[in-house]
Amino acid sequence: MREAATVSDAVVRAGQRSSAVAAGRPRVLVVGGRLEHLRKARELGLGVVHVQFPDEYDRGHWPYVEQALLLDYGDVDRLLPLVRALHEAYPFQAAVSLFELGLLPAARINEALGLGGESVATVELLLDKGRMRRHLAARGISPVASAVGRSARDVREFVQAHGLPVVVKPIRESGSLGVFRVRDRAEVEAVAERFRSLDDGRWDAKDLSCADSFDEFLMEEFLDGPEISVETLTFDGRHVVVAVTDKECVGPGFVEIGHAQPSGCSAQTLREVTRLVTDFLDAVGLRNGPGHTEVKLTSRGPRIVESHNRVGGDRINELAEIVYGVDMERYALGAGSGMVDPLTASPEPRGGAAVRFLTPEPGRVVEVTGVDAVRADPACVDLQLKVRPGAEVPPLTWNEDKVGHVIARGATAAEAIAHSRRLAAAIHVRTEPVA
Repeated sequence: MREAATVSDAVVRAGQRSSAVAAGRPRVLVVGGRLEHLRKARELGLGVVHVQFPDEYDRGHWPYVEQALLLDYGDVDRLLPLVRALHEAYPFQAAVSLFELGLLPAARINEALGLGGESVATVELLLDKGRMRRHLAARGISPVASAVGRSARDVREFVQAHGLPVVVKPIRESGSLGVFRVRDRAEVEAVAERFRSLDDGRWDAKDLSCADSFDEFLMEEFLDGPEISVETLTFDGRHVVVAVTDKECVGPGFVEIGHAQPSGCSAQTLREVTRLVTDFLDAVGLRNGPGHTEVKLTSRGPRIVESHNRVGGDRINELAEIVYGVDMERYALGAGSGMVDPLTASPEPRGGAAVRFLTPEPGRVVEVTGVDAVRADPACVDLQLKVRPGAEVPPLTWNEDKVGHVIARGATAAEAIAHSRRLAAAIHVRTEPVA
């Protein structure tokens, strides 16, 4: 995907641009992400310069955007000179991204223009899971056996050294893409080929962090126990835990089908997890902005799975807003320009919320029922469904294969979970095999 780049003067009327500049509002460059992010930035009083894939930008963006740069922003060598020229004409205070593929471009823009923001070194360390493991091991934080491999022989040698089961996954990427749990000798021999087969050409520029995502893989010892994630905001090196999210994961690829807040973990476990995550964030050098850190509660204590300097996906931000009254996306967009005040302490929960993802049987959709009744239910906060009759439901292999979700609220997390399961079960997506 290599469309022509365009510094688009036509995205808003000249009068809108003139009034925005005259008002002197702080301006932020938003790299990628959803239309909702631009709306939130504008509601905070920020002027918005937007970098986006051409096919992701349309008239719906116009009310929120002063200037747009349309290109495959993963090509940073093409991106930087264009952004520099745009910055000279329409200066902005910072580049921000709330989207995985935009994190490194935003960091490189900030570095090239001397705008501060998270360092390229920190972002690279979080994106590269192999480097992150080596970095933690050198500091004695969250020890997990790991190695980078390219072949079945590498998997055999890792298993010989560390036993079964093990996990094989991409060095980069997110969303449970390409994650395999290897449980027996037959899978040891097959997993390298299965991993390489993912590089089948069906991905586009918005799916993968880099073109060689499947050349190498990361091998890790299997971490037993439930998985949680810790949602943080960092202000000049001071980390504040906003929420801890309980997760329900299924299958050998650990695809997440449910989240809930507040966590049901004991106070002691939450203290241990908080210490681990703050030590981790210090170790990787995170200074400002959001963090989403996945943790396994193993029999040997909590262990870091991976982390990202962004808000968690899969509707985690919506849960935090319902339960804690904190919109982490607004903090990510506005904290650097002083448009929101830093949090001084972790917020207290004011109820429970849960999301349940819709994962019908694979096949062609024949019928969808129950949607109106679920939307009318008092416990329902949000329902989104991406399929209709005639669409195809793929096998559940990573997060993008889920076809929708239901968010429910309750007096407690347990009540919200029960509501979310009940409402999800009331939506019937009937499929038939694809010939």
